[in-house]
Amino acid sequence: MTTKVKKTLLPRTLLAVLLASTMLGGYALHARADGAGSVADTGLAAPRMPDFAALVKRVKPAVVSITAKMDGAAMAEEEGPQMRQMPPGLPFGRMAPRGGQQPERVVEARGSGFIVSADGVIVTNNHVVEHATSLSVTLDDGTELPATIVGRDSRSDVAVIRVKADHALPAIDLGSSADVEPGQWVVAMGNPFGLGGSVTAGIVSARGRDIGAGPYDDFIQIDAPINHGNSGGPLFTQDGHVIGINTAIYSPSGGSVGIGFAIPSDTVRKVVAQIEKDGHVTRGYIGVSAQKLNGQIAAAMGLPKAADPSEAGALIASVVSDGPAAKAGLQPGDVITKVDGQSVRDPRGLGRAVADLVPGQSARLQVLRDGDSKELTLKIAPQPGETMQASAAGAPEHDATPRLGLSLAPLSPQARAQLEVPAGTQGVVIAEVAPGSPAERAGLQQGDVLLGVGQQTIGSPEEAVKALRAAAGRGGKAVALRILRDGQAVFVALAPRGGTEAG
Repeated sequence: MTTKVKKTLLPRTLLAVLLASTMLGGYALHARADGAGSVADTGLAAPRMPDFAALVKRVKPAVVSITAKMDGAAMAEEEGPQMRQMPPGLPFGRMAPRGGQQPERVVEARGSGFIVSADGVIVTNNHVVEHATSLSVTLDDGTELPATIVGRDSRSDVAVIRVKADHALPAIDLGSSADVEPGQWVVAMGNPFGLGGSVTAGIVSARGRDIGAGPYDDFIQIDAPINHGNSGGPLFTQDGHVIGINTAIYSPSGGSVGIGFAIPSDTVRKVVAQIEKDGHVTRGYIGVSAQKLNGQIAAAMGLPKAADPSEAGALIASVVSDGPAAKAGLQPGDVITKVDGQSVRDPRGLGRAVADLVPGQSARLQVLRDGDSKELTLKIAPQPGETMQASAAGAPEHDATPRLGLSLAPLSPQARAQLEVPAGTQGVVIAEVAPGSPAERAGLQQGDVLLGVGQQTIGSPEEAVKALRAAAGRGGKAVALRILRDGQAVFVALAPRGGTEAG
């Protein structure tokens, strides 16, 4: 739908007055002998627009452009890398068929990123690289380097990639987003529409935005113009600190309308640290479902009204049997007000607080029950269904990057029981098989249990990813996967895209 902009015509007399005021306004403020109307008398300093030239010169060398190549046939039913937009629009980088023709075989899309380590570690958005069969990075000086994926996290939309150069690269540090305030000046850098090295400025419009992108939404809203291709680029404060990754826009038309969203740097830092350490992100889990506590429900349950709205809490609607919360004694009707001393405002805040906790460690919950406050201690578990993307295992440093099309999940007790996996059997669950992928062509199905890669037994998604990564570097040759389906163990030959299937 196209929105028409109605032009407002100013009367010629009014226009002349406006022009005169613009040209003579500075003089008029000080023309009166009594000083009335002067800027000094208002108690406000004359506004001065900031100059970002020094900032841009200092940080721009660490901002890069990313080119992702994808298989056009596989992407025909999927969206390519784009700046996520609300409402959803046409993907940037997708090759639309013309005259009934099929999409071209190779699709290119562009995004942005920034170097966080002199040895070539780069941070960007997951949606920039998730479908890539090969990646290249263009530095600020025009140097183009092949890139590999270290790991990616779809839930936060953060990815880490790496390049190798023969010299130390300029890097920038992630700052803190905790103290960012609405009205603060910010600068966005990136590669909009392939125009690398572009700089735009604006202010922080709001914090803590939930745009429906995922369960952990906590975006910074900005009015600095960002467009397709800005995805993955840094958002700077005036002192040169990165306080976010530009990731989404609100756009009825597909272009910038001054409403953009960035992932806070505090979230990015945690995700990047886990990806660099383990290649993936593991989030905490306590086993509850919660709902917002409003005044009507609180009154109906005889709960006191929270003096501070930021400490209203999350009302527990159900507790998973045998989960950490159930074992700690948490009950439906309880209200969680704090997690390890951190105030909980609502279910979304509870989800973010718990997700940040490390599985295996203990946590303290402040709980309101029957009007009384009490503290419960529980052991954090890893979030079930937290999938490892096999395609995120890291591509070889050439264009023959395999895209297997597999999502893997741990073989949890629930999954073991549901799939009737014999006790003592080690493996991981195939949680998803991408349509048209090598995994689908090999006959793999959702619910299959991956027992081994070649002769190597698999006990976790991490082991599976490492084994698949090693197999991917064997010149595109097919690899034998041992799977369990309907109680029967069988071998399946899986050939990476572009590889040769075993005859």
